[in-house]
Amino acid sequence: MIRTMVVDDDALVRLGLVDLLAQDPELTVVAETVDGLQAVELARGRRIDVALMDIRMPRLDGIAATRRLCQLADAPRVIALTTFDLDEYVYQALAAGADGFLLKDTPPAEIARAVHVVASGQGMLHPAAARRLIDRYHRVGAPRAVDARSRIAGLTPCEGDVLRELADGLSSAEIAGVLGMRESTVKAHVSRILTALGVANRVQAALLARDGGLVGDGG
Repeated sequence: MIRTMVVDDDALVRLGLVDLLAQDPELTVVAETVDGLQAVELARGRRIDVALMDIRMPRLDGIAATRRLCQLADAPRVIALTTFDLDEYVYQALAAGADGFLLKDTPPAEIARAVHVVASGQGMLHPAAARRLIDRYHRVGAPRAVDARSRIAGLTPCEGDVLRELADGLSSAEIAGVLGMRESTVKAHVSRILTALGVANRVQAALLARDGGLVGDGG
């Protein structure tokens, strides 16, 4: 059972998300709240696998809340929610440690599927909207690019190939098909890549790969 938390200050949106998740027999909503500050407190007191996190909220916004959640010992995975697919705050949420984002008008079945995907360890960088957002708002400064290239240089050639495909939004299964590997081998490479790059998840690894020029802009 995947334990979820819904964080949104809009009562109707929150209720709709809770009802949606409750329809999936493999998902259970163990907490819901109206702001990021309470979300962090709730996550300290119970195990939460995936949090659906609104961006704009009172007291503590979704970006700051995501950063704090990711610092917890048993941190939940976070899917940021936004109304606009070109919202610069979503990039900030990804950089803060979120595993991806969804638009609030995403079809219900896709929202439930996304929770399953993120709970399994996959990122949400694959949708074209996510790539467009990162290409638009991710501006690389020279010091950051140098740091990224230095970290990437520590990878093996095979790990570099996996990172390149990961940064282009491919899932582990898709990477396995492209590179002619077993999916379990790809997952092992991804785990080592995250450790070597010093990042928390696949999304942050993809951002660092773009910083280092491993992949070009998709514009």
